[in-house]
Amino acid sequence: MTLSADAPSFDLNNPVDRDHARRIGMAWIELRRGAGSARLRDYFFGREEPLEQGQMDALDLLMRRDRTMSGLAERLRIEPSTATRAVQRIVNDGLAERYPSADDGRIVMVKVTRNGRRRHTAVAKRREIAMERIIGSFEADERAILADLLERLTTAIDDVVTELDAETHADTDRRP
Repeated sequence: MTLSADAPSFDLNNPVDRDHARRIGMAWIELRRGAGSARLRDYFFGREEPLEQGQMDALDLLMRRDRTMSGLAERLRIEPSTATRAVQRIVNDGLAERYPSADDGRIVMVKVTRNGRRRHTAVAKRREIAMERIIGSFEADERAILADLLERLTTAIDDVVTELDAETHADTDRRP
């Protein structure tokens, strides 16, 4: 992995850096799998007719405008085949429907249905309530710092994934 010249130094042999890495790793696990996170997901997506995170991600995009299948895959940052399966699930659940593009009948468009709008609105309201409380637990200056750090974390993850993909492809290309 290549680090830019202005990247902060980080050394797992340094006890302070190692402790930071441990704390960040534990927080990451709690965010992904912790009991509180699971209960928050249940609250967000409902218990009666629960939505999956991926369904909500797709509905978030479809609430803004209709999408092509490839456009939806790109915005969700998933492979087209994965988008096709995801759309099939929300279509089967009556949350979206497919239709041919008016410009080119070979292109499949996806739009949210009335039921999809209703379900999205309910989840979005619960999400708004929870986020207001979570983010409200930080002071205004802390919120700005948190937002900046989370944006940097997202960018760093994207950069590392891109670098690792390139390294993996380079290794594969060098094999006999």
